Amino acid sequence: MASSTHGRSHDGRDGAGSLLDTVRGIWRELPGLFSDRVELFSLELQRAGQALLHIVALGMALAVLGMTTWLVLWSLIITGLMLAGVHWLLVFVGALLAHVLLALWVVHLIKKLLPMLRLPATRRHLMFTSSPVPVTAPATPSSAGDVPAARDRHAPLTPAQDPPSSQAPG
Repeated sequence: MASSTHGRSHDGRDGAGSLLDTVRGIWRELPGLFSDRVELFSLELQRAGQALLHIVALGMALAVLGMTTWLVLWSLIITGLMLAGVHWLLVFVGALLAHVLLALWVVHLIKKLLPMLRLPATRRHLMFTSSPVPVTAPATPSSAGDVPAARDRHAPLTPAQDPPSSQAPG
């Protein structure tokens, strides 16, 4: 007489009970698996925070060294011009004018980068529009001068193209 093993596992237990035991076992292990990953994430964040702190401190040291080098360079330029016979007032006005022009150039660069802080490409992808065509800036040459901004999917939005919800009142 052959016995039927239909519905039973190899150890003689009912298949549904075995599956239920397996699911219960996984359910019991799930919090441990999750907490291990959270603990690993926490440890990595701590290490990344310490690395960021070191990077910022080294960046500040680099900035101090850079400013010192800049001051020495301009001291040498001013001294050289004065030793060459240029009147001291003209030398100092020239140095001041050079620094004002450099400051204006830096302000111009900052103003060009400010629209990128609004995350234009991300905002375009998250906006619900009726048109499947992405909104781009008007056709003007890009900063690189080789590709018009109208063909660039990631060109920044101009204030006129910005959604009204993103503009702060007054």
